[in-house]
Amino acid sequence: MATQLSDITLSPAAAARVRWIAERKGGAAPALRLAVDGGGCSGFTYRFGLAESIEGDDIVTETDGVKLVVDPVSIDLVRGCVVDFVDSLGGSSFKVENPNAASGCGCGSSFSI
Repeated sequence: MATQLSDITLSPAAAARVRWIAERKGGAAPALRLAVDGGGCSGFTYRFGLAESIEGDDIVTETDGVKLVVDPVSIDLVRGCVVDFVDSLGGSSFKVENPNAASGCGCGSSFSI
């Protein structure tokens, strides 16, 4: 069974965007998967995608009926984070406010600890 976690947060703006994307993909249950991979300009990079399934060892939090799913390997690197969605003149994207990051790249898609 997936673990419910309250110390990682999906903002209401991000939840609304995930719901919008899921509706256009055929009405699947809205869930965003956040993972951390090695690489990027700063050492680690965030990877986002719709969660096709939720595994028993995944960590899950929910905002406005939308789930944020994180695998057990990535959770230590994103614990305490807020996942937001930003829509600006420069573009639209999911952004992670990560208190664990010692530094990050200019675009916000990678970080170091």
